[in-house]
Amino acid sequence: MRPLNRTGLAIILSLLALALFDSMGLIIKLLSSKFSAAELSTWRNLFGLIPAFLVLYSSRAWRQAGQIFKIRQWKLALFRGVIATLAQLCFYMSLGLMAFATASTITYAGALFTTAFAIPILGERVGWMRWGAVLVGFVGVVFILQPGSDAFSFFSILPLAAAAFYALLTITAKLFDDEVPSALVNLYSSVISTACATIITLFIGGFTMFTSFKEVLWLVLMGGFGGSAVLLLVTSYRMTEQSNLAPFSYFGIPIAFLFGWAFFDETPWNTLFPGAALIILGGLLIVWRESALAKR
Repeated sequence: MRPLNRTGLAIILSLLALALFDSMGLIIKLLSSKFSAAELSTWRNLFGLIPAFLVLYSSRAWRQAGQIFKIRQWKLALFRGVIATLAQLCFYMSLGLMAFATASTITYAGALFTTAFAIPILGERVGWMRWGAVLVGFVGVVFILQPGSDAFSFFSILPLAAAAFYALLTITAKLFDDEVPSALVNLYSSVISTACATIITLFIGGFTMFTSFKEVLWLVLMGGFGGSAVLLLVTSYRMTEQSNLAPFSYFGIPIAFLFGWAFFDETPWNTLFPGAALIILGGLLIVWRESALAKR
C-alpha cells in the first residue's frame, strides 16, 4: 500500500478542519438559545488560544525570527482583531436565527468578497473572467436569500456580512511585513478578539451564569474545535499549494447540510439550490483563473 503524499495528506487535514469548523458551528447553534453571540465569541476565542499558541510554537518562521511577540504593525493587528470579532458576531447570530446549512453556505461567498477587496486594498488588477465569477457567485447568494420574498429578513444579511468581514481578514493579512509569521498574526487576532468580545459582552449585560458542567464542556469544545481547525488549515497550507486545496474547501457545505439535517431536522434543499451550486462555481472559477495567472 502506497503511503499518502504530502498533497493527499494536506487535503485530508483540510477536510478534517472543515468538519471541525462545522462542529464548532453546531455547538454555537445549540448554545445560542442561552448565550449571546458576544459571549460565544468570547469563549470561542479564549479557549481557542490554546491551539493558537500551539500553531505559533510549531512555526519554523517564528523560531527563525527569534521567537519575538512584538510586531511593528500593531494598529493593523488591532484592526483585524476588531474585524474578526464583527465577523464572529454576525455569523454566530445568523446560526441562532437561520437554518444551519443556509447560514453556513452563505459564508462561502467570502471568496467573492476577497476578489473584490483585492482591488482597493492590494491594488490588484481583476480581469473580466474573475469579475464574471464573482457575479455568478453573488447570483447564487441572491437565490438563497430570496430578497423581496416573505422568507427574506434583515437577519438574512448577517451571514453575508460575516463573509465580507472574513474576506477582509484574509486580505489584510497580506499587508503585514513579510518577516511576520502568519502564526503570530493569527495569535494577535485571537487575543484582540477575545478582549473585544469580552468588552461587548460586559456592555450588553454581562456573562450568563453556568448551570451545569456540561455547558462549560460545550464551550471548551467549541473553542477547541475552532482553534484546532485553524491549526489544521495552517498545517495543510504549509504542505501544498493553495490551489490544490481550494476546490476541497466547499466540502464544508454538504457537511453543514448533513449536520443541520441530523441534529436540527432541517432540510432547506429548495432554499439552498441552485444558489449553493452557483456560489461553489463562482469560487472555483476564481481559483482556476488565479492558478492560471500564477503559471504565466
